[in-house]
Amino acid sequence: MLPIPANGQRLYRQVADAIAADIRRGVYAAGQRLPSERDLAETFDVSRPTVREAMITLEILGLVEARHGSGIYVTEQLPPSEAAAELDIGAFELTEARRLVEGEVAALAATTITDEELAELNALLREIGEENERNAVGEQADRRFHLTIARPSRNTALVGVVEQLWDMRYKSPLCMAMLERARTVGDQPRVEEHQRIVQSLAARDPQAARAAMRDHLGRVIEGLLEATEMEAVQRARAEVAAKRNELRRRAGV
Repeated sequence: MLPIPANGQRLYRQVADAIAADIRRGVYAAGQRLPSERDLAETFDVSRPTVREAMITLEILGLVEARHGSGIYVTEQLPPSEAAAELDIGAFELTEARRLVEGEVAALAATTITDEELAELNALLREIGEENERNAVGEQADRRFHLTIARPSRNTALVGVVEQLWDMRYKSPLCMAMLERARTVGDQPRVEEHQRIVQSLAARDPQAARAAMRDHLGRVIEGLLEATEMEAVQRARAEVAAKRNELRRRAGV
């Protein structure tokens, strides 16, 4: 396969569609292992996070399955050939957008936030910690926390944008699948990062509030990278162990 052209379609979907087409044509047979994440990233000239989003897309469509400690394989029985439904946005892309928007929203909020709104944020910090302890799905307290920061901006358009970005994560099967994988390996909203945001807002310091929010959402992206990479690392370790055992077996012949 050649690197795919930029045609306006999301990169992860271009990669997923190209691999799906190869599967349909028999380039990858049923039960065959797909190339490694690194090889696919080089083939398509995209980042490894883009490849991870593409693999999750293909799993959702039923074309491939992840085998623990082994790799990604074409399913034995392919689903009927049909145009795949749009899986919408991935968690990396969405969080990047949130980082850009919510950083500026926090800076604006720092200039007008009230003591009552700060008290509400502090109460939500406790709720986030309680949700983490319960491993609650959906992170509703986290959502209310970020919307509570948007409201002091006194700009209804910005409040609507932040709310829409949060709602997108629940409507996108791809985004939800990626966030669920992160949650299963222990990646949760970080209370201490949220505390730093509140402290910056309480100081009425726009620059510090912007930096704290951008740092927090940057760390969310890093957490997603680490969570999704963990599976790849486990597969790589299993492959190395298998090769080592094979070499030992051959050496003993």
